[in-house]
Amino acid sequence: MSEASSGTEPADRSALQVAPGTERPRRFRPQLRYELIGCGLHGHELLGTDAAHLRPEDRIFAWDDSSGTRWYRCLRCDAWLPLPPPGQSEVEHPPDREDVELPLRGRPLRDRYVLRVIAADRALHVLVLGALTVAVFAFAAHRSLLHHDYTRILAALQGAFGGPVARSGFVADINKLFKLSTSELYAAGAAAAVYTILLAFEMVGLWFARRWAEYLTFVETGILVPYEIYELSKSISWLKILTLVINLLVVLYLLIAHRLFGLRGGGTAEAALHERDTGWAPLERATPPGLLTPGPTAPDRRTPATSE
Repeated sequence: MSEASSGTEPADRSALQVAPGTERPRRFRPQLRYELIGCGLHGHELLGTDAAHLRPEDRIFAWDDSSGTRWYRCLRCDAWLPLPPPGQSEVEHPPDREDVELPLRGRPLRDRYVLRVIAADRALHVLVLGALTVAVFAFAAHRSLLHHDYTRILAALQGAFGGPVARSGFVADINKLFKLSTSELYAAGAAAAVYTILLAFEMVGLWFARRWAEYLTFVETGILVPYEIYELSKSISWLKILTLVINLLVVLYLLIAHRLFGLRGGGTAEAALHERDTGWAPLERATPPGLLTPGPTAPDRRTPATSE
């Protein structure tokens, strides 16, 4: 992002530092700006592009310079974009502030991305468990036929290898499966189906950043952690280690960052931080004072900082 012209006061430049992406880059500790990611994926959020005229109160997000160019401010990332004014427009002026749904910025936007990554992980679990549930019910329904075919295939393998097939690993797991009764298989399928439905609700709630889904995810994931530690005590694999690390990160993130169970001020503090970074107040804090209080003449087009 290029800086404003030399006529901009130092106080104005300090105000612009609040805008995403204006910080000095840090070589070894880069800061991820979710506003810039959002605009890169979905485009800029511009307001008043179809308005025939602008009012003084609209200068926080759009204004006309002396050359006839209209500048629009992205409501997400604070970039100023020069565009020609609209031609014949039936819209007299931009909508009032109370009628505008502003995009998320700052910490709420970061939390939305992180929660949706967790929701995507839950979606993967739903697909895998859903397929497993269907397989268990299908196996239970055709157990006798499958057991006959399995016995025939196992006998052929033993004849081909000249002896009994190994009794550990995959074959041993299949043998244990056939030892289960039909009622036990249906019970296992029902349990898998209930857990899949629970994960599906959890996934949807996390996608839309619902507080109840955060609690549900914390409890559901926290219950699995002791079991995963127990499994690691029996045998170690990279998949088990990765699963444990991911679940621990999810639990710690929800507990600390989202202040569950009253931690660090609880839901009240969480709502206050959300309110601080949403609405028109953050936009006003990042707006140079000279832009909100124009002089008697039209401002020069170099006044606001521009971004590519």
